[in-house]
Amino acid sequence: MKARVLVVDDDAGVRYTVREILESAGLEVDAVESAEQGLGRMALTRYDLVITDLLMPGMDGLALLRAIQKEGRPPRVILITAHGNERTAVEAMKAGAWDYFKKPFEVEELLAVVERAVEAVRLTRDNERLAGERSLGRTMVFASPSMSQLAVLVQRVAPRNVTVLIAGESGTGKERVAEAIVAASARADRPFVKFNCAALTPELAEAELFGHSRGAFTGAVRARPGLFGEADGGTLLLDEIGELDLGTQARLLRVLQEGEVRPVGEERPRKVDVRILAATHRDLKEMVARGQFREDLYYRLNVVNLRVPPLRERPEDVPVLFRAFLTRFAERFGTGPIRVGPELVDRLRGYPWPGNVRELLNTVESLVALSVDGELDVALFPGESGGPPPLGLRERVDAYERGLLVEAMRAAGGNQAEAARQLGVPRVTLHDKLKKYGMGAGD
Repeated sequence: MKARVLVVDDDAGVRYTVREILESAGLEVDAVESAEQGLGRMALTRYDLVITDLLMPGMDGLALLRAIQKEGRPPRVILITAHGNERTAVEAMKAGAWDYFKKPFEVEELLAVVERAVEAVRLTRDNERLAGERSLGRTMVFASPSMSQLAVLVQRVAPRNVTVLIAGESGTGKERVAEAIVAASARADRPFVKFNCAALTPELAEAELFGHSRGAFTGAVRARPGLFGEADGGTLLLDEIGELDLGTQARLLRVLQEGEVRPVGEERPRKVDVRILAATHRDLKEMVARGQFREDLYYRLNVVNLRVPPLRERPEDVPVLFRAFLTRFAERFGTGPIRVGPELVDRLRGYPWPGNVRELLNTVESLVALSVDGELDVALFPGESGGPPPLGLRERVDAYERGLLVEAMRAAGGNQAEAARQLGVPRVTLHDKLKKYGMGAGD
């Protein structure tokens, strides 16, 4: 992925020169003439690096630096200074600037400073990606870029005490994502309570969520703290949040807003400290439009939205998941090694897996349980008439081609020009192939 740079300078000649130099070095560059315009651009676009003149009309470069430093995960800032402003440049370095260079500057000097900053950005990205993959890798197996991106987001959000809405089709692993968030959070050693809202009847919803006193209603032979009480100090996962009735949604919203619950049968509310993770396979925004889900609760839950992609969108995960499940069930059933040929892996990748990871898990369990002498019975594969039809020549070519694209894009760090060079094809051809296989060519 190319580093994105914003150049801020009131001198049009400097803007043009710096932009030409950096673009020729393979960077993506935007340029504006004032600090105020720069802040406006940064509100809309994430930059890795900001190069700003120190002396400008209105907000100067030092004030821009300080404004940038207030942002979460700010870009690195390099200052352009005039001769004699070294003392101010040193002050800027103490305020968080990455580096500076003086006008007039040599091309080599500019590139040396920028290359050091870009390398630091790359290392930060790599460290964040690896840390994210370690976090999510504790609960999930994956090899796809989309899941690596999700892992980075999990790593970012886990330490921050915010509500997270985890969306995705049934069977994609939303609960595993929630477990990864908790494991990497400051509440990892505190209670983690999971509850499926589809099992919550409207009549008992209030008592189940918020607790009740002894004798509060018929059958309440003892007091119960409720889900919020059990999770106090820790995390509560409300799975299938879209199944809650509107009345329960209103009571849940009040608890989230006020941070306190009132158990059924008690007069005084109790303060609770609970981080909420919610998960759903439904489109809550569409439910809001139909009047089936409260809009205010939706926005209260949707502080951070994480989408777990379905398995059909990440076929490169199928082989690694299959082998992990194969090992698990071979050990569980004591079958010994299971032989798997490349044609079987192609068939696995070609199947759409409507039930996602859960369907793959159940399929492998069944296949291993019914295997004979280390051989899987392919007649038992999922799908109609004993399973998906064997891959024809076109399907085999497509599967092989997509695999080459995945490997090339990963080796090139997502850089399409570099991936095209490695594959020996024009960039427009690569773009068309990525679009054909739904690999985000338009991102």
